[in-house]
Formats: sequence, C-alpha cells, structure tokens
Amino acid sequence: MSALTGTAALTRLAFRRDRVALPAWITGLPALMAAFAAMTVGALTTQQDVIHETEFMAGNPALRMLGLASGATVGGYAMLRSQVTLAILAALMSVFAVVRHTRQSEATGRSELVGSAGVGRYGSLASAVVVAVAANAVLAVALGLALIVNGQPVEGSFVAGASIAGVGLVFTGVAAVTSQLSSSSRGANGTAVAVLGLAFPLSAVGNMLGSVDTSGLRVVSAWPAWLSPIGWGQQMRPFGGDHWWPLILFAASFIVMMGIAGALAARRDFGRGMLREQPGPADARPGLLSPLGLIRRLQRGAVWGWAIGMLGFGLVFGAVSGSVDDLEGSALEWYRRMGGTDEIADAYLTSIVSMAAMAIAACTVQLLLRVRAEEPEGMLESVLATAVSRPRWALSQVLSTWLTATGLLLLFALGMGLTAGQVLGDTAGQLRGLTGAVLAQLPGTMVISGCVTAAVGVLPRWSVPVSWSVLLASILLGPLFGPTLNMPQWAQNLSVFTHGARAPAAEVTAAPIGVLTVISLALVAAGTLSFRRRSLVLPA
Repeated sequence: MSALTGTAALTRLAFRRDRVALPAWITGLPALMAAFAAMTVGALTTQQDVIHETEFMAGNPALRMLGLASGATVGGYAMLRSQVTLAILAALMSVFAVVRHTRQSEATGRSELVGSAGVGRYGSLASAVVVAVAANAVLAVALGLALIVNGQPVEGSFVAGASIAGVGLVFTGVAAVTSQLSSSSRGANGTAVAVLGLAFPLSAVGNMLGSVDTSGLRVVSAWPAWLSPIGWGQQMRPFGGDHWWPLILFAASFIVMMGIAGALAARRDFGRGMLREQPGPADARPGLLSPLGLIRRLQRGAVWGWAIGMLGFGLVFGAVSGSVDDLEGSALEWYRRMGGTDEIADAYLTSIVSMAAMAIAACTVQLLLRVRAEEPEGMLESVLATAVSRPRWALSQVLSTWLTATGLLLLFALGMGLTAGQVLGDTAGQLRGLTGAVLAQLPGTMVISGCVTAAVGVLPRWSVPVSWSVLLASILLGPLFGPTLNMPQWAQNLSVFTHGARAPAAEVTAAPIGVLTVISLALVAAGTLSFRRRSLVLPA
C-alpha cells in the first residue's frame, strides 16, 4: 500500500461533504464580481469618467492600499475596487476547505475511522488539496465569465479570474502546512488567517510606497508587494497588461508549501500537531466560569483581528475624506445617492459608515456560526453536560456577538473620526457624529445575526450556506449595489441595509431602529427555541 492509497475515494467523499459549501463559495464570489462590474459599467458611462476615477485612486496613497491602478479601463477599475476583497475571500474558501478535510476530520475521529481501512498516510491531505485546487480552478473560470457577461474583454476577464484563484491556490498550501502544525481546527484556521492578515498589509504598503507613472493612471508597486500572494495577483494587471507570468509564483509557492506539509505529515503523530500544546494555568480566571466568559475567550483571536482591521480602515477612509470635494460626474452622483444628500462630505461619510456596517455584519456571521461548528467537534456536548442550558449557551453566543459588533463599530468610528477631524476640522464634532452614525447601524447587524441564530436552530445542516446567502443577498440588494443593478424597489426593501439610518447625513429616527430591533429579537427567540428542542449533531 502506497502513501496515497485511497486518495480517489477520499476525494469523492470530500466532494460529497462539500456539495453545499463549495458551490455556495463558487457562485457567491462570481456574483459579487458581477455586481462590482455592473456597478462600474453603470457608474462610469464615459471614458473621461474612467480616467478621472482611476487618477483619483492612483494619486491617493491611502486608497492605493485597496487596489493597484493599471490604466483607464472599465474592467481595470472594477478590479481596482474588488480584487483585494475577492482574493481574501478565495483564500478563506481554500483554507476552510483544507482544514475541514484534514485537521477537523482528525479532531472529530473521522480520519481514525477511515484510516483503519486501506488508506495511505497522505491520502487525507492529498484529497483535501485536490478538492481545494479544483474549487479554485472552477472559481477562476466563473469569475472570468462574470466579467465577460458584463461586456469586458475575454483575455482580461480570465486573467482577472486567475489572479484571484491564484491567491486561493497559495493559501491551499498554507492551510496544508498549518493543519500539520496545529492540533486543532481552530488553531489551523487561525494560523492560516494570520498569514493572510500579513499578506494584505504587505501588498497594501507596497502599493502605498509605489510610484505613479507620467500618465497618472498606472501605479508601479514597491518591493513589499512582491512578498505577498495578493500582490502577485495584482501584478497580473487584468485589463491593463494581462500578464500571465505571475502564475509561476503561485505555482512555485504552492509546490513548496506542499513539500513542507508532506514532510511534516510524515513526522508528526496522528491526531497531534507539530507545535506542542501549552497547558493552561491551574486556576481559571473568574470570568471563565460563565458561558459568556468562555465564548469571549474562544473568540479572542478573531475579534482582535477584526478590531485591528476596522480601526485601520477607519483611519484610512477618514484620511481621504478631504479628497472627495474633487469628485465629479457619476462618482459624485453615486456618493450622493448612497449618502442621501447633496453635501458631498456628509454623503461620503454616510456611505463609508454603511459599508463598515456590512463588513461587521460579516463578522457576526463568522462568529455565530461557531455555534454550529462546535456541535460536530464535540465541544458543545461537553459544555451542555454541565449546568449550562441550551438557551443560556445560545443567548450568550448572541450577546457576545452583539457586544463585539458594537465595539468594532465604535473602533471604526474612532479611527475615522480622528483622521477625518484632522482633514475636515472639528475632531470632537466628527467623533460625536460618527459615533451616533455607527451605533444607528447596529440594529441591521443584529437582524443578520438573528437570521444566523434562526438558521442554526431550525436548519442546522444548511445553516452555513443559508447564513452567508442571507448576508450576500442583503449586500447585493442594499444601497451599495441595488440601485446600480436596477433592482426593483420591493427587492431592495428586502435588505436590512436599505432600512439603515442615513447618518451622519440625515437625522436618525426611532421607527426603523425599533422595527429592526424587534425583528432581530424575534429571530433570536425562534432560533433559540428551535435549538432547545432539536437533537444535537454529535461527533461521528
């Protein structure tokens, strides 16, 4: 029997297990790409609009953190605004898939059961990698088609798809390594996400420190961008050069990572990681005696990552608030429509606050889905074996998520208020206005978290795709994309973000906040009641 015996059978099993999760990723990301492209096509109706917006993004060092300008094309501008976001999502898709079929399977006992049959030592790792690589290959094609149907050139569209899937390929290798290093799926995911958290600032700093050519439409990145897979994808310059050669960097990195993962897999004990687990203190802190304290402790790493990100983005978007006075044409109209006012400064702040609320809603989905993940891992069963009831555990999860969302919104307001105050003046006034504006967005995120709680309670097997689908639909139908995509008003009204407060541009009214709050509480109650009554999904 070879070390790869059983890989084909395990691959079929992995595809079977991921028959919902992977299609959701592979359809959701192209849908988001299509929405970005359609929004760009609808907003930039003339070549002069494209030139003006590209010059604005290329000439502002802070905005270069979010994308790399490669010339004045509609497709290039769409990638300028969306490539980093889609690359990060593709990386997360790959990490979660590999860890799910390697480290998580070992933690739940599946691998031990399967390994008792005719399966080689590398069979589980190889099948997980095959699934992730196949998913990224399909994703590349789907992303390209999403751009083609929006009227973009064929070669540039497929270069764009490959630039995003290439990042996913690299993080397939990263996850393969972290699965060998860590003894838990949480640790493997966390370490891989930490690497992703390093990759983004490297590309961002490289673009910030880069130079703009004489046309003012193309940015030449500095050397830090070449240390990041996200930076490699940007150097493919879809619609602005269509370079295929950076795929060599993706392939080489993947091969090296797989070599490291294979060497580690041959040396570690089954069920254990290479990194030794450190025992905790003999006496726990008093805060860990409650479910809320335990949840906060388990979510600490993810929350710190989101906190740093939201504070950083607040500082960046506040720093460029003074540049919006130079906007004109369709870009100016877009901010006015998004913000609901003709005062461009207030419209800009309002639109950015709305986008921050959407990002934090994604954080609430991620954190609450841990309730579902802890069932098959066996962690939830151990907690419920104590005096902790199911409703108390579920409500503690929801309360922890709401507290986290509140803190992240306030951090974003702090960062944006400080830098916007320096640019626009009246720092104290900016802080007060933005604090009220972000808190007015909290009920919308509470509704999204209520939907996740209801999905976990009522449809546990489908809770992951349902939760992310609700969030994606709310974003696409909301004020960010809905009007640009010519969605009917009744469809836009289905998004919780459509009913969010337009602050600081407009006065906050109590009625929408009250209605959204009541809906969120009703959804949480329904999910908690269903969670109390249904059977747990126990480890295999």
